[in-house]
Amino acid sequence: QVQLVESGGGSVQAGDSLRLSCSISGRTFTPYGLGWFRQAPGKERDFVAVLGWSSDDTFYAGSVKGRFTISGDSGKNTIYLQMNNLAPEDTAVYYCAGGRLPVTASTWYDYWGQGTQVTVSS
Repeated sequence: QVQLVESGGGSVQAGDSLRLSCSISGRTFTPYGLGWFRQAPGKERDFVAVLGWSSDDTFYAGSVKGRFTISGDSGKNTIYLQMNNLAPEDTAVYYCAGGRLPVTASTWYDYWGQGTQVTVSS
């Protein structure tokens, strides 16, 4: 069984930064994709960023490219999402997810965290 636990969300002003963390326990597989998704009220769950754990591959949604960075720490078995220059449009519940491939579609992920709220005020 794989467990993912997010932390680091909060309420900030536009232009501020946050770093989200996702602690991973249990079995993982190669190739394995570790991603961040977000869901705003009344909207679908959208892709944010993905990391290929066994490669250097990363990919970002166009809305966050240049502002957000996904990374991993194998020693701590943790992935991060560094979010800079936050905007009100970034307000959502953020979820980390693990899957068999580093893909952008949420339906391809097998394991999900509980979510952490990020609220950005103008």
